[in-house]
Amino acid sequence: MGPEFMAVLLFVCLCQALMAGFPVAFTLGGVSLLFAGVGSLTGTFEPSFFGALPSRLFGTMNNQTLLAVPLFVFMGVMLEKSRIAEDLLDAMSRLFGGLRGGLAISVCLVGALLAASTGIVGATVVTLGLLALPTMLRRGYDPALATGTLAATGTLGQIIPPSIVLVLLGDVLSSAYQQAQLRMGIFSPKTVTVGDLFIGALLPGLLLVGLYLLYLIGMAIFKPKALPALPAEERGQVSVAQLLTSLVPPLLLIMSVLGSILAGIATPTEAAAVGALGAGVLAAFKRQLNLQRVREVAYATTEISAMVFLILIGASIFSLVFRGFGGEDLIHEVFAQLPGGAFTATLLVMLVIFLLGFILDFIEITFVVVPIVGPVLLAMGIDPIWLGVMIALNLQTSFLTPPFGFSLFYLRSVTPSSVPTAAIYRGVLPFIAIQILMLAIAALWPGLITWLPETLGR
Repeated sequence: MGPEFMAVLLFVCLCQALMAGFPVAFTLGGVSLLFAGVGSLTGTFEPSFFGALPSRLFGTMNNQTLLAVPLFVFMGVMLEKSRIAEDLLDAMSRLFGGLRGGLAISVCLVGALLAASTGIVGATVVTLGLLALPTMLRRGYDPALATGTLAATGTLGQIIPPSIVLVLLGDVLSSAYQQAQLRMGIFSPKTVTVGDLFIGALLPGLLLVGLYLLYLIGMAIFKPKALPALPAEERGQVSVAQLLTSLVPPLLLIMSVLGSILAGIATPTEAAAVGALGAGVLAAFKRQLNLQRVREVAYATTEISAMVFLILIGASIFSLVFRGFGGEDLIHEVFAQLPGGAFTATLLVMLVIFLLGFILDFIEITFVVVPIVGPVLLAMGIDPIWLGVMIALNLQTSFLTPPFGFSLFYLRSVTPSSVPTAAIYRGVLPFIAIQILMLAIAALWPGLITWLPETLGR
């Protein structure tokens, strides 16, 4: 068995182990170390490759970019527990509830605002499901349409900044860009940053929200019985003061975080610190800040951050072993022989990521697949910002694709037993199609992603 065969076998066995449900971080590291041991005995792997492992792990834990992960998580969890979503949804439903589909439109708008405030998919889906789904079902909404709207709206946190996946992709693609430059025999100070991806994802994220709204408005026109209006006695009246009180705090937080990045005043990590502080201030303003609340938020932040960093350590071991077997060179040779060059290679990668999204989590795909294909695609001349946002859009579908879409699991946990799982699956299909349409639009008009970073001099 040659080293290239071992590289392919390593990837296949890793996917099989992940599908079997073994812990991701230990699977990444354990399977890779097992193959490295076998490769050392058979002469297909050089153990000296592990000499780079300590510096890699130290670099991971000392990475200032990745410090944004626990800060954004803290901000999101704090906002989730400070009843921001409840006040927003109440104000929006009073404002739009008199229209057919008004409640679904309100859910979509609130989900977009929460995505720009928190970036945590699970918290958004569960919160909106608990607040809006009972009312939607009671007022005669089609169960598939109601659950599909909630599940899809919750995934907007994947693409609308600040997004955890964009932070992780920014770090991975930065390393991939440096490797691509070495492969091409050049080096320039330019690199891809998390801030670049945040700015590049802004317009596609807003356009995706617009496509969701167009779909809901179209359904309200052509299938009005599926999205009935709320009766006047149930929705009540919303005052300007109530609307401003609900909208202004999260909008100020969004402006402080994204505005500081867009203006070049702060790095994403610094903006994340501002966001974490701002979330605490909002919680105190709503009288939701106490010692018990801080303890709950700190525990959830530690749990999520530890999971992400442990997976990242396992992924570092995997990428090192995969490269030691010559896997990166193999991928480069395969892509170079494809007809159509960079276009076909990118299309193939996007198809593979989409299919893997049916069975793997976005973190696993980010840390396993992107480090393998990223350097090769970037060496072929693909714009790193465009590639990062395209991958983020693609990974967003992994939250909705059955059977392992995480948004489906989150929503199922708060959905009444009277709504079958098949209805949830059926409801997300139109939104998956919309996300694929968004991918096609961004592929046909790459300036949708690259224009704003270029305009701001990124």
